[in-house]
Amino acid sequence: MDYEKILLSHGAGGFLSSELIARKFLPLFSNSYLKRMEDSAVLAIGKNRLCFTTDSYVVNPIFFPGGDIGSLAVHGTVNDLSVCGAKPLFLSTGFILEEGFSMTDLEKIIKSMADAAKKAGVKIVTGDTKVVAKGAADKIFINTSGVGAIEYKGNISTSSIMPGDVVIVNGTIGDHGAAILCSREGLGLKSEILSDSAPLASLVQKILKASPNIHCMRDATRGGLGAILAEISKQSKTLINVDEAAIPVRDEVRGICEILGLDPLYIANEGKLVVFCAEKDAAKVLKAMKKHAYGKNAAIVGKVEKKSGAGRVIMKTVIGGSREIDLPTGELVPRIC
Repeated sequence: MDYEKILLSHGAGGFLSSELIARKFLPLFSNSYLKRMEDSAVLAIGKNRLCFTTDSYVVNPIFFPGGDIGSLAVHGTVNDLSVCGAKPLFLSTGFILEEGFSMTDLEKIIKSMADAAKKAGVKIVTGDTKVVAKGAADKIFINTSGVGAIEYKGNISTSSIMPGDVVIVNGTIGDHGAAILCSREGLGLKSEILSDSAPLASLVQKILKASPNIHCMRDATRGGLGAILAEISKQSKTLINVDEAAIPVRDEVRGICEILGLDPLYIANEGKLVVFCAEKDAAKVLKAMKKHAYGKNAAIVGKVEKKSGAGRVIMKTVIGGSREIDLPTGELVPRIC
């Protein structure tokens, strides 16, 4: 489909995001590194393998239960490096500030970023600041880029996924999106749900130590678990079966989604990852995850069945039927990260 103008849905992490990248960016930017289409680029420099990634954060509101735009920016970039098997090392940060933005709020965000970086074990080593006229931005936008080193010998990529692989998530889905929704003015929702925003590097290191057969990992951010699984199935050309009853969802998140007519499967997360590993190692990977603070609610939610051409995700529903999971076509919750 051709559009004359950019829509919010083009940034939602769903079908239109995929189409925008495939039709506009990839044809002109195409190279061997970019074609992998992973969360980070894997760069070979001599005998060393490095990961490099970048992301921008425009979340609204900028302060929300469980975090803020500053800690979110650090966590998101750290996690993009981690799920590619890298140990995060260095970050850069760029700020776009709207004229009139509160200096007190800026100081809170900078401190939050510093604290998050320290907790994640990374250093912010370079950055940039721009100020635009009032109305030319919404308070504050942040870009973070990151570099990490890969020591894991396996190739963590959608290309490594094999029939028989087990699919594991590290905890309850939809917490971040639900927290953002409840904190937005005008919705009138009240809840004690906190964003799951967290640095997953230490959890990933536990996972990698538990098994030499980790084939793929992704953090389920925009588009949620559903979009990530649909994207992975298409890239790996596999059929993935998932069990709705096995997917951990908080009752509060499920309730908010029912009120608003949303599906928890497509609600954003900022501290959740999906792991594809060999079935023989699934039990020990799950055990290692459950021993970590960010994996105590980890669960096996599915299995890779076979190669299937275009790739499909089929979910067994709680009522005993089946449903195909695909990339969402619209913008469920704008400005979520």
